[in-house]
Amino acid sequence: MSRNQRGFTLVELLVVIAIIGILIALLLPAVQAAREAARRSQCLNNMKQIGLAFHNYHDTHKTLPPGAYGCCWGTWLASILPYVEQTALGGMYCNDNKYGIPTDICRYGHAPNLPVTRSQLSCYTCPSDQSYQGTAYNRVTSHNYVGNFGNTGYTVDGPVAENMNGVLFRGAPLCRSGQPAGFTGRVQCFAFSTIWDGLSNTLLASETVQGQDGGGARDLRGFAWFGNGCYFNTYLTPNSNEPDVMANIAHCRLQNPANPPCTAGDPFTFAARSRHPGGVQAVMCDGSGRFFSETIDWNTWNALGTTQGKESLGSW
Repeated sequence: MSRNQRGFTLVELLVVIAIIGILIALLLPAVQAAREAARRSQCLNNMKQIGLAFHNYHDTHKTLPPGAYGCCWGTWLASILPYVEQTALGGMYCNDNKYGIPTDICRYGHAPNLPVTRSQLSCYTCPSDQSYQGTAYNRVTSHNYVGNFGNTGYTVDGPVAENMNGVLFRGAPLCRSGQPAGFTGRVQCFAFSTIWDGLSNTLLASETVQGQDGGGARDLRGFAWFGNGCYFNTYLTPNSNEPDVMANIAHCRLQNPANPPCTAGDPFTFAARSRHPGGVQAVMCDGSGRFFSETIDWNTWNALGTTQGKESLGSW
């Protein structure tokens, strides 16, 4: 006797496939959210490590490091390398500024420093961003963390903007020294004791995004071995829709959609930016880290960038 064997009909198969597709569609956002939460946690750990490195540097030198030696002779990234478990790289970095004699050979992109500045350091890299993949500027790397240079901006010839559209500069934990043409050997550094607003009320470092190539040139957001790429200001709120103002239009590449809005002018200023949905990670001068919403009140954010403003902070 023959036995009839009944299989799935086409309709039944389509129904099963549709159900599987719906389940995947429901699950995928949850998986992506879990991965982003893990990346955000790692980014916050990086920020806390940087905060601890600044404190260890301060314990050793009794001041915070200079934010940057002019444009090109080293930034705080190089100064704290021994305190982020990169002692070998820190010892390799050539920086005659510490002796008051800046020389061209000690620029971030010159041969003595390339073994350092071509290194992509995980402690300076947010896992939610894509590391710069190009080869411009001698293959010097970009990173994701920038120091707090205050609540206004910097003029093209070096000094801080004391009054920026009515916003008064009220101190910063880090700053940029003068250019070599006017270098006197006196590098401006600040101690925690000069932060009158309190260490827990003052930003020390936050995030930026790594600019990518666009239109045949490189966007210099995140180019933090460079004095004009190692900082942010609180003149703009986190992930602001307002453009960063850069020193040179050649550093601003809008042709790549991965790059944030930018323009060129004087003074120039950079917002804290990240690839995290809704805000940025930051570390305070007391070493604590937290996530700041991009909807934070402008007055509060601007005040968090100062060291001597004595502002009354709103809820944050």
